[in-house]
Amino acid sequence: MTRRAYLYFVVTFLLGAIVGATAIFYYGWRTGLWHRPFNRQVFINHVKRELSLSSSQVDQLQQIVDETGRKVADARQQNEAQLDAIRKESRGRIRQILSPEQIQKFDEITQRMDARRLRVPH
Repeated sequence: MTRRAYLYFVVTFLLGAIVGATAIFYYGWRTGLWHRPFNRQVFINHVKRELSLSSSQVDQLQQIVDETGRKVADARQQNEAQLDAIRKESRGRIRQILSPEQIQKFDEITQRMDARRLRVPH
């Protein structure tokens, strides 16, 4: 083979690798697969090791982290309830301007959107 053929082969391979890596990155980011949830124990172990915490400090840190986790969960639940109310109101207003056939298709669209929203971790 000539040098030109080798060059075309290498360029094609590199472009394929770049396009493939970009697609994988986009898929992982868009679907939420690369967003790891907060791990309390990993955080506590890290802080304990980095700051050389005493056992009483670790116990207090555990309590603080647990309490904060409960508060965050409560805030998310309240926020989600408010967002659900807004979604219901908006969808009701949209249904008012649609024909019966359009309403059926709109309901299918909203079901897919809700399924996608629930699938992606927050």
